[in-house]
Amino acid sequence: MTTEHPSTGREAPSATVRTAARGGPAPDGSLVSAQHVTRRFGEVVALDDVTLEVGAGELVGLLGPNGAGKSTLLSLVSGQRKPDSGVVRLFGGNPRDASSRQGLGLTPQETGLPATLKVREVVDFVGKHYANPVPTGQLLEQFGLSELAGRQTGAMSGGQKRRLAVALSLVGRPRVVLLDEPTTGLDVGARQALWAAIREYHAAGGTVLLTSHYLEEVQALAQRVVVIDQGVVKADDTLDAILRRVGLRRVVVRSTADLGTDLPGVVRSERTADGGAGGLGGAGQTDGSGVESGPRTAAGWRYELYTADADELVRTLVTSGLPFHGLEIRGASLEEAFEQMVASGPAGTASPGGGPGADRPPGGSRPTGSGSDGADATTSRGGARTPTDVAPSGAADQQTSEEESAR
Repeated sequence: MTTEHPSTGREAPSATVRTAARGGPAPDGSLVSAQHVTRRFGEVVALDDVTLEVGAGELVGLLGPNGAGKSTLLSLVSGQRKPDSGVVRLFGGNPRDASSRQGLGLTPQETGLPATLKVREVVDFVGKHYANPVPTGQLLEQFGLSELAGRQTGAMSGGQKRRLAVALSLVGRPRVVLLDEPTTGLDVGARQALWAAIREYHAAGGTVLLTSHYLEEVQALAQRVVVIDQGVVKADDTLDAILRRVGLRRVVVRSTADLGTDLPGVVRSERTADGGAGGLGGAGQTDGSGVESGPRTAAGWRYELYTADADELVRTLVTSGLPFHGLEIRGASLEEAFEQMVASGPAGTASPGGGPGADRPPGGSRPTGSGSDGADATTSRGGARTPTDVAPSGAADQQTSEEESAR
């Protein structure tokens, strides 16, 4: 699947990005290919018969909650692991071969930076792995790190380290960049600057595959979205098509009146006793309409109403004459939006139960109650990493063998 590069309203790419290495696609037309890939970690099925093709010049977002299998997929594409079944190809070759990774840039979820090395030394070191690296000063300026060039990485903030990790993925002018949760730990300004750098690289012909559990991030960057949950691809479509399926808004309102259960356009609603500033209210029991009910306090009820048209819902509340206050309109979280998408997805993507992962085979379900990324979290096993994680060396093969033998 290929897309056109938007050009309207964008500044010309800088020299850092304009000279990104290109080259022809693999014989099948894809730079990244995963065909019927399955990967297990013990009893946990991290990826279940996943097929994905990424063509030259695409900017693809892998969207899904923590533990969905996104990082596991990137670890297969980058050659850090191999699938239990299926075939993965990078530039038409085996990503486990170092020669196939020469045109790859990678930012993992966690990057171990040597605490005593200075920022410019880390960039210089990683750049030595490439034939034509971006000059260190130019790369640091692009990512707003010039003033930190002489600082030891151990003295950097979490957000500064994250910017450096993404910068390292571009130092070799790669044809394909894999970004795993690239803006984790960044403030708003730093996030916007990083998004601009990614767009700039893509506008110059680069191919990007990024993961995120933030709907806003994928919406800001990707043109094509692949929704994955519990190792299963639930949707693969253009950004607009995906947003039509998950574009819910959450309207929070407080009222001493019963707003009822049939407000127009509301696909799901929750009602709890409003404890006010003291937080004394508690969630009640769920009635048959899906609205939580419980003992109302003097402050009344707190409603969370999910709708695709928040404006129409607010107009309905205003014209109803019912008393309300504390109105808030927020974007639904990915988990909330994803739940709605699975429930209304195409045939075959959801079981009659409608819950995410309900169509999983026996023994393939992810343990519940885990706050980690499940199988994805194994990407960072083995302690801190060196900057060679983003360089195309044979270290990935050795590291993978050590992880698998220890498992």
